[in-house]
Amino acid sequence: MAPAHRGSAGEPFDPNCTRCPRLAKALAEVRREHPDYYSRPVPPFGQVGARLLIVGLAPGLHGANRTGRPFTGDGAGIPLYRTLHALKVGTKGESVSVDDGLRLKGACITNAVRCWPPDNKPLPEEIRRCNSYLVHDLGTLPNHAVVLALGSIAHRAILTALGLRQAEYAFAHGAEHRLPNGFHLLDSYHPSRYNLNTGRLTEEQLAAVFKRALALTGRTQHR
Repeated sequence: MAPAHRGSAGEPFDPNCTRCPRLAKALAEVRREHPDYYSRPVPPFGQVGARLLIVGLAPGLHGANRTGRPFTGDGAGIPLYRTLHALKVGTKGESVSVDDGLRLKGACITNAVRCWPPDNKPLPEEIRRCNSYLVHDLGTLPNHAVVLALGSIAHRAILTALGLRQAEYAFAHGAEHRLPNGFHLLDSYHPSRYNLNTGRLTEEQLAAVFKRALALTGRTQHR
């Protein structure tokens, strides 16, 4: 294994984290209104230490915040898991709950921010506080791993976790960066309902980025 950022091992995921007061308060309010919701920090999903790490923004209020699994139960997860299934990474084409039997093969999904942020907009200090968990996730990856950022916030969080300068690695859909530690960083627009409805991102474009990510791991969708 290769450390993500020399001098910092990060922190293992803490399901009881309350270090962001605004987010902790928001989750407590959601639990009162929706006692059946998960409404806690959402853990990564998939194979720890896999060659492909997918990083999103944050749990959606009625998606991962409800179900407890990244990109599960909301619009953004529909094209994501459909794409992963088509490429033989996911065992099912739909993710509806943590007990639906879905598994990922050779991949893991996490978020830059582990708690639902009001209006789906985490504050800069909340992204920073949560970054140590991403440092830890990146530290579990093997040499020459591929990290796929879904959106610019995820892209910037990855660079922060790796101790790299933002200006040297510009975000753009389809951009590919070879990082100093040997990782490949790929960028995609976030598969949000807004991006898909406005045509900023198509499922074909999303699939193309994932196909490239798999190629860089040395794997194809037929394996």
